[in-house]
Amino acid sequence: MWRPAIDSLAFHPAGHEGFCAVHRLAFRTLLGRDGTPDDCLAYFAEHRSAFDRAAAAKIARRGLGVAVNLHLTSRDIARALGSL
Repeated sequence: MWRPAIDSLAFHPAGHEGFCAVHRLAFRTLLGRDGTPDDCLAYFAEHRSAFDRAAAAKIARRGLGVAVNLHLTSRDIARALGSL
């Protein structure tokens, strides 16, 4: 879902109760251009498994609890996509 108040995508990563947010500026890096909320949502839908992998890696790396909210950067997602 798009959260206009924070200009970000918010989703529940697989197996996690907290929200994960990805700011539109992270999508600008991933898309290579400024994206509309619809562009960002489409990119997320196409690469959902990478977003879940990126969130799982950050949750494990930080030792976050199951209900803790977190955010992903473009670098987190690029790593999960195999771009870094």
